[in-house]
Amino acid sequence: MKNSLIKAVFLGLILSVSSIDAQVQTVDNSKKMEWFKNAKLGIFIHWGIYSVNGISESWSFFNNYINHENYMKQLNGFSASKYQPQQWVDLIKESGAKYAVITTKHHDGVSLWNSKAEKATTIPKNSLAGKDVLTPFVSALKKSGLKTGLYFSLPDWSHPYYDVNTRTKKRYEIKSHPARWQNFISYYQGQLNELSTQYSPDLLWFDGDWEHTSDEWKASQTLDLLRKYNSNIIINSRLNNHGDYDTPEQGIPVVPPQNQYWELCYTMNDSWGYQPFDKNYKTPNMIVRTLADVISMGGNLLLDIGPKSDGTIPEEQIEILKNLGRWTSKNEHAIYETTRGISFDNYKGKSAFSTSKKSLFLYLEEAKKLTKIYGLATKPLSVKIIGDASAVVTMDYNAEKTLNLNFSKVKFDKDVTVAELTFETPPAFLNDFKKEKYSLPEILESKNTQEAVYDMSNALHNGNNLLNNEGLTSDGLDMKIQKTPSTNPETLQWISKHAEAFFETGKGLPEGHFSGMSALSKDKQTLYLFVEGIPTGPIALKGIKNDIARIRIVGEGSMLNHTIYNKLYWSDRPGIIYIDVPKERLDKQLTVIAVLLNKPVELYREKVGAIENNL
Repeated sequence: MKNSLIKAVFLGLILSVSSIDAQVQTVDNSKKMEWFKNAKLGIFIHWGIYSVNGISESWSFFNNYINHENYMKQLNGFSASKYQPQQWVDLIKESGAKYAVITTKHHDGVSLWNSKAEKATTIPKNSLAGKDVLTPFVSALKKSGLKTGLYFSLPDWSHPYYDVNTRTKKRYEIKSHPARWQNFISYYQGQLNELSTQYSPDLLWFDGDWEHTSDEWKASQTLDLLRKYNSNIIINSRLNNHGDYDTPEQGIPVVPPQNQYWELCYTMNDSWGYQPFDKNYKTPNMIVRTLADVISMGGNLLLDIGPKSDGTIPEEQIEILKNLGRWTSKNEHAIYETTRGISFDNYKGKSAFSTSKKSLFLYLEEAKKLTKIYGLATKPLSVKIIGDASAVVTMDYNAEKTLNLNFSKVKFDKDVTVAELTFETPPAFLNDFKKEKYSLPEILESKNTQEAVYDMSNALHNGNNLLNNEGLTSDGLDMKIQKTPSTNPETLQWISKHAEAFFETGKGLPEGHFSGMSALSKDKQTLYLFVEGIPTGPIALKGIKNDIARIRIVGEGSMLNHTIYNKLYWSDRPGIIYIDVPKERLDKQLTVIAVLLNKPVELYREKVGAIENNL
């Protein structure tokens, strides 16, 4: 994929992101994009000679970590001796994916198929395998009913007609050798002709367009060529402003992309291709929750696998795909053909709508007794748990347009439980709904302690701290909070235990950073996360630019470990923070986690544009 180290060589060739912040949409794409929009899950496959030594695909020689000659010696070890394309397809289909995208040729220029293009390096002609490995996979893919996506690198750092060789070596300048550059254009467009005629792809996934301008790539001409074979061909955003959908890479968006069509390409560990020493895998739970996150924002997840050089898929990756299949088969009604969910102001969690808008899906990442939807102007007809006919969910809809859902009789999924609310007509949600206003005495006199602390925490998240000037102390001792004979002592005890989260604290994080309620300390350097029920996995936190000093459980002192995934050294986008919370330390009402930052909180909320430029 992309790498910032090319910046020194290609800075003058890079198109500014600001100049291409929207796709060129000259025709109505809705019909051809329908299958893509509905698919929600695709599988990316990075397979090439780099799997022999288990090193970075193409970048390892481009960045001079290994010289080009030794990199290309991997051709002699690429055997594909245990390659069974039908098993690949069966596994992809079992995962619930609706399409697959395979690297037909990466930046190293090695083609998986028997390319006849001039001076092409191919697996059939030049590797130990001695056979076309692309054709049988695409054939099996098409027979299965899945859509075919082909990844194709525009740069070819090994080809003599291409101008760039490595980060520090260039073969020639285009302006001085226009005929040589035209030979390369003919070469790469010839390969696209081969792929189009032989495989009839539904989707072309370009990469590497940052190295040259649209005019230099002859991008418009290339697009016309592809449409000649398939007028409905779908192109990703990496053909210099000629694509159909956005392609954020690795970083799960905090703010949903503006384009209605987008796809997060995402690795299971830290590598695209097979690297045996990269054991930094996300858990199957994390991957399911990532898919739910992407669905709730109206996008697709393109999840990557990296087969070994013999054609087998690593066991860790198989486990993740099978668990995905378990979850997608159980919840397919709430996955495919869904659209972006409701505002975070209305619901502190992940959600999506059915195409008809008559069903609202809530993706629950924790086993909990209650949740609330605010500003709901339409009363639901019913609510149920998908995949569990025995589950009973009760609901209470009040005059303030708040829906209370009770899950005390629900057996929760080990990853994500989906609740479906059905309506007679598409529901209306109020944007400027009246926030629930409780006085502190009302909160304290509620017999339902859990709902009381929930309402108090939600009010704080919205900037209304009910405990300000009410006798709260920073440590919860010697509080002067006014009591009545009806005051619930259990609620008071919870307040005392978690006093620091309410003492002079204010409004929480905006939408996208944490799937729940939160608050910030007066100096903005401590973030308080209100964790409901029993989470199915680690707490996820996105878009925090700060370094983390420490994390602990409020009121009982336990220090917590955290792991950061997808923090790429060449990108300023923060990684996703996962915080492990021992179940035995969870509060039975509501757990509060304190995240101490190195300085006042800084949030990453940049919007994804047409091209995800990581330079």
